[in-house]
Amino acid sequence: MPDMLPAPEATQTKETLEIIYIDDHLVAIHKPHALLVHKSPIDRNETRYAMKILRDQLGKWVYPAHRLDKPTSGLLLFSFDSDTARALGEQFEQRHVEKRYQALVRGYTPDSGYIDHALKEIADFKDQQALADSKPAKEARTRYQTLHRYELPYSDGRFPSSRYSFIELTPETGRKHQLRRHMKHISHPIIGDVKYGKGPHNRLFRDKFEIQRLLLASIFLAFDHPHTGERLALSCTLAPEFQTLLESLDAFKV
Repeated sequence: MPDMLPAPEATQTKETLEIIYIDDHLVAIHKPHALLVHKSPIDRNETRYAMKILRDQLGKWVYPAHRLDKPTSGLLLFSFDSDTARALGEQFEQRHVEKRYQALVRGYTPDSGYIDHALKEIADFKDQQALADSKPAKEARTRYQTLHRYELPYSDGRFPSSRYSFIELTPETGRKHQLRRHMKHISHPIIGDVKYGKGPHNRLFRDKFEIQRLLLASIFLAFDHPHTGERLALSCTLAPEFQTLLESLDAFKV
């Protein structure tokens, strides 16, 4: 009896990213949480990153115009050439780009607020942090508006119920981890933030809602197109798991 040929390997489905906007010079995507923007020595074991996935998806090189933290989801902008990326980067540096985020935070936030709190630089590597700490803190400003408030009938370990707010944030500066650090500074840390947040609240959302991510999302960018001068305003919906959570929280609105 002749030898049997091995069964053909199943074709592996290529990962793709949701495209929000694309033209000859730019592309904006919805970055999932837990995805790096680009390969980084800080996370040496990670093999997935948005820049590579998008390059393979479109069949052309892409250049990141700005950054989102790995655990943050939402609107992320790339260009197709280095000159356009540089021009966009200058707009971010000169604060000509309007950015908006949404987040779920601990406690009841005021209807609106303005955080003007300078932040120390965060070094990429631990052996560089001492040098960063020796430098003066840099100005950092964030505006926020409360969209909804919730009271959940679950204890955080201190009180019989737990309070939360869904807010929109508009950073006026772009310091590393600015929104996460600013919300911690005013005692309303973002849910799911393992670095700046509160463990009991993170565990509550993990146990009751199966949420194991940072509940922070980039939802809006407005900037001048480097080639046409047109003001582009791009928006992005929340990730499905984030939106589903908010729908579950509707029953607890106050």
